[in-house]
Amino acid sequence: MQPQQTTAVGIYKARQAEAAEQVEARLDYWLSSRTSTGAPPRLTAAMQHATLGGGKRFRAFLVLEGARLLAAPAAAALDVAAALECVHAYSLVHDDLPAMDDDTLRRGQPTVWKAFDEWTAILAGDGLQTLAFEILAAIEDISAEAKVRLISRLAKDAGRIGMVGGQMLDLEAEKLGLPAMPTREHIARLQAMKTGALIQFACDAGGLLTTSSPAHRDGQHAAQREAQREAMSRYGRALGLAFQISDDLLDAEGDATVVGKAVGKDAALGKATLTSLSGIPTAKLQLAEVVQMAVDALSGFSTAADGLREAAQFMSQRQK
Repeated sequence: MQPQQTTAVGIYKARQAEAAEQVEARLDYWLSSRTSTGAPPRLTAAMQHATLGGGKRFRAFLVLEGARLLAAPAAAALDVAAALECVHAYSLVHDDLPAMDDDTLRRGQPTVWKAFDEWTAILAGDGLQTLAFEILAAIEDISAEAKVRLISRLAKDAGRIGMVGGQMLDLEAEKLGLPAMPTREHIARLQAMKTGALIQFACDAGGLLTTSSPAHRDGQHAAQREAQREAMSRYGRALGLAFQISDDLLDAEGDATVVGKAVGKDAALGKATLTSLSGIPTAKLQLAEVVQMAVDALSGFSTAADGLREAAQFMSQRQK
């Protein structure tokens, strides 16, 4: 409906800009000389290049918005968002390397290996990955139980059965031709691991922060809180799929000057995607369906969830 199309650039855009500003400042703190004493300056500069001054901060927005919705501690949520951005940035630094995707442009600027060199990029990625867990371990206003839960979950979603595993499947397909005939199920699994896992973590973070709240321990509103966490998890699954389909469509139809990175790479490499298997018109219909699934998952929430609803609707309108 027309009102939805109009508001899809309203609350979401405002909240995303707010989240980006907050997370940028927090990342700047964690990558500043105050917290990087003893680190080689070139390494710090490369980590800053990879992380600061750009990016949509979409995952960070999801963390902060979900935490707001579930009344999680705001300061803790901000550090979780910063940690997640470090993991995301590290993955991009490594993905861009010649040995992997061989990209020279990211967020409209040279990739880290291109701006510095390959060995610096590898170490900058390593540094950002470990910094993420340093940040989570330093959070002060949550229980030890919640802290361990966050660390364990991010390690899992970023690791061998999550993002790293998905990247492995992607590179096996591209470089080894495995499997020879990718199925829709294989591609869906790959994308759920490579892209969906961290989006799922972002949507679940608010629930992970609030599980050990006094209200939960005392049994007050426990069923309602659990229902809210499950709703956010359903939202995250649908949103992750919507994000990947929209990403495939951007690669197929996008303008590199707007997207901020190379496009048309999947087709050039002969890489199978959900979009290439079904065709662009069908992919757009599938995108509309999963966007609606994400919106429906939030039906139990008030207008306080409108930013998340609009984030899902925006997947159908992305240009970068």
